[in-house]
Formats: sequence, structure tokens, C-alpha cells
Amino acid sequence: MSTTELAPAAPPAPASPKHGTRRPGEVAGMVALLLTVAVWAGFALSARALSTSTLEPADAALLRFGVPLLVLAPALWRRRRRFAAVGRWTALKIVGGAGVPFFLAAMYGGSLTSTAFVGAIVPGMVPLFVSVLMMSTGRGVPKRMQTAGLCLIATGVVALVSPYVVAVDGDVLFGSGMLLLASGLWALYTVGLREVDLDPIGSIGLLCAPSFVVVALLVLAGVLPTNLAAATWPDLAFFLLVQGLGVGLCAGLLYAFAIRRLGAERSAVVGSLSPVVATLLAIPLLDEPLTLAVLVGVPLITLGVVLANTRTRHRPKVLPHA
Repeated sequence: MSTTELAPAAPPAPASPKHGTRRPGEVAGMVALLLTVAVWAGFALSARALSTSTLEPADAALLRFGVPLLVLAPALWRRRRRFAAVGRWTALKIVGGAGVPFFLAAMYGGSLTSTAFVGAIVPGMVPLFVSVLMMSTGRGVPKRMQTAGLCLIATGVVALVSPYVVAVDGDVLFGSGMLLLASGLWALYTVGLREVDLDPIGSIGLLCAPSFVVVALLVLAGVLPTNLAAATWPDLAFFLLVQGLGVGLCAGLLYAFAIRRLGAERSAVVGSLSPVVATLLAIPLLDEPLTLAVLVGVPLITLGVVLANTRTRHRPKVLPHA
């Protein structure tokens, strides 16, 4: 998933030229943003597909965190002094919030629920969790429009989960709890990004290096099972493309580029469509049904994310994903 990021330092989007034409930078920004949405949707699909693949969650995590390190190794080495300057608690928020705990919670929760749940709950609940974290530290209270958006997000999640509460489906309820945990961890990561002075490449390195080491040690110690050696090539190729190159590398870089070309607000609004895209793609690709709960819950969450990212003078945007 790539990365959910705050964008207080991003410059404002350039004003649109007259006569309804778009500048090349805006077009490039929109292309980057649409590609990012596709990657985010792919993350939700992969979380669900992992349950039927020949890979274990730890194998997917090794690809997710290892590929960016391999590709970006020279650039990360040049930033080594900046990594050393990051505060301990800030680094812990970033690594704990989007690293191994988040990844395993999202993957396991996705294996017990559906793509619609992963695509809607994990990114959708981030603005609500971030608002709670900010209010708990006295650093901001949501305005009227943001409050309405947060209420819609919560209502959408309830609409998604409520049928399984009535039917007492323990697996789906536990999986939903894992996805809520993943969303809360990602919110912690989002807050941590406010406190660090790193560019997108540096942020990727700060997240991936310790996460890869932790997963590798847990695998070597036998705590996490692995099937990497016996996995099929189609599964390896899919997770290498979606998790390693897509979520791990491209999402953060493309989203940062889109923010600089389009601005934080426009990027957040378009980015909020990722739950809808993931849900629609899961119908033909994974044979997932389009239930009434999904038809009600996903649009409510999407609309809530849009409202939660409306412009305010007093606090920066909380963008929907990573």
C-alpha cells in the first residue's frame, strides 16, 4: 500500500490556464495519481489473494520491504546521515505504523474478509484515527465539514460489518478487527510523517530497512512460516509487481509527484476512489459478490474521506492512503 502521507510541505497546485486547457504538469500529475489509485486497489486485491496463493504472509512482506531497498540502495546510502538524525519515537511511529505489524494485520484481515473490506476500512478509517490522535495531543479539532465526513466513514464501516454481527460470523468480525488495527497503525505512521524531515525516497528507506530486517529475523527464527522456495512463479510475479514494485516503491513516489502537480486536496479526493476501484476489480478477478452492505458501506466511506479532506485554514490534509 503505499503510503498514506500528509502533505503540509507540498507547494500549491498551479492555477489552471484559461480556456479549459490543462498544463502538461497537471496532466502528468493526474496520470501519476491514477496509477497510484491502481496500486492501492492492487494492495487490497493482493491482501485477499494471499489466502489462496502459495506464498505465506511473511513471504509477501519480504517482497514488500525488500524490493524497494534493492532498487533504491544507492540513493538510501547517500541519505544515511539524515536517517541517523530522525528521533527514536518518530522512527518508531513510522516503522511500527506502516511496517511489519501493519502489513501482517492487513494481510491476515484481508484473508478473512473481502477486497471491499480491505479497500474501504484500511484507508477509509485513517482520517478518523488521525483526528483522534491529533485531538488526544491537543493539536487540532475537526471543523464542521470534517466532522460530517468522519461520521460518514464510521457509518460506512458499521454498514459493512453489521450483517456479520447479526449472523455472528466470527472469522469476518475478527478479520474486520485486524483491518481496523491496520488502519489505526497506518494513522500512527501518518502522524509520524509530520515529524520527519525526509523526502519520499528517504521515507521509503526509513520504513523498509528495519521492517525487512525484522521479517527476515522472524523467518530465520521460525516464528513466521515461509514457503518462498516452493512458491509458484505466477504468485511470485504477482506479489513482486503489486507489493514490491507497486506498493513498496511506486505508490509513495507517484503520490508525492501527484501532490506537487495537483495539490493535496485534489489528490485526496481522487485518491479516495481507491476503495471503489478495488471493489469493482474484485468482482471479475476474485469472484467476490457485490452485496447490499458493500453497496451502502463503500460509497459512504468514500464520501466521508472526501469530506474529511476538505480545505481548512488550521490544519493540513490527511490523505487517504500508501
